[in-house]
Amino acid sequence: MTALPAPVAISDEALRTLRSSLSRLTTTVGEHLEEELSWYATLSTEERASLRLIAQRGISGLVSWLENQDARSLPLVNELLGPAPTDLMRSISLQRALQLIRTIVDAVEQRLPALMPPADQPLVLEAVLRYSREVAFAIADVYARAAESRGAWDSRLEALLVDALLRDEPAEQISSRAAAVGWQSPAGVSVVVGEAPLEADTVFISNLRRQCIRFAVDAVVGVQGQRLILLLGGTADLAGGLDRIESHFGEGPIVHAHHDGAIAEAAGAATSAFSGYSAAPAWSQAPRPVAAEDLLPERALAGDAAAKDTLVTRIHRVLAGAGHSLLETVQAYVEGGHSLEATARELYVHTNTVRYRLKRVTEVTGWDPMEPRDAYVLQTALALGRL
Repeated sequence: MTALPAPVAISDEALRTLRSSLSRLTTTVGEHLEEELSWYATLSTEERASLRLIAQRGISGLVSWLENQDARSLPLVNELLGPAPTDLMRSISLQRALQLIRTIVDAVEQRLPALMPPADQPLVLEAVLRYSREVAFAIADVYARAAESRGAWDSRLEALLVDALLRDEPAEQISSRAAAVGWQSPAGVSVVVGEAPLEADTVFISNLRRQCIRFAVDAVVGVQGQRLILLLGGTADLAGGLDRIESHFGEGPIVHAHHDGAIAEAAGAATSAFSGYSAAPAWSQAPRPVAAEDLLPERALAGDAAAKDTLVTRIHRVLAGAGHSLLETVQAYVEGGHSLEATARELYVHTNTVRYRLKRVTEVTGWDPMEPRDAYVLQTALALGRL
């Protein structure tokens, strides 16, 4: 166990002088703050009064500390400051708080020794340095605990936003919750769903959020059961960003969906991402991460009505309305062994005609029948269209 440092023993005369000089020292410290700290003058009258009160408590605490050095220093300092740290955090940052302590100590070091008896001057300087160290550590500790509390509160607000989006709550409520977490992106939201790691605590969430902010304007991180959920706004390079944070997810698929509008209208993207996450195991060769749109057949098989409607609307109806026998051609091709010659014989046309029609299918739908995965998507869409 580390031994406590020896008490600083100053004379009774020095203590009496110190008590009688409190008011004068407080005034001197206030003047020194105005001279040395450029940001001090920008504070409001109430904020400056709060800081002067903190300085007064600190100087008074020095006297109490010199009179009772048997107790451990840090709890004693926290007790004498009372509500001062709360006032301090409302006014200034931690960096400025430490500048404040340094400036107060400098003012006391310059003025106090000259008031003391000669024999007590070096002891008083030692006491000021030791005491100011404890005050600085105490205030840093208060700021750290406040940051942890604020981080936990931010996580709760983010969880409420994620839950509101998944529940497809009214747009006004989603907008309100987004504003509460500081969401800034007016349009463009990406929803990412994957497995949460075993230790998804507040430290992990905070670290992941910092990683996401490197490629997104807004980043909300939520954990629901075994799922890790990200809401990303203003992403310049989503694919590259997801590659960088992939290791933060647990095993299993990572599915993302995008909505071009405001976050209040992104419930559909969230539903698609969750549906894709549930259906992804059906595609054994699915990339990681994978877009929810690339999982349309698996989502449809799992009962996702939105995926079924997308396949019918964007493929079956488009082909049916395009004419030139595109629907019949792609149907014969994907259901007849993917053979140009067999399709040509069935339709009584030349193979070049089949090849041309399949190229047109790719142009009007975006899926290439000659690619195995795309052919599966097309075949599923045609089956749903017939149903």
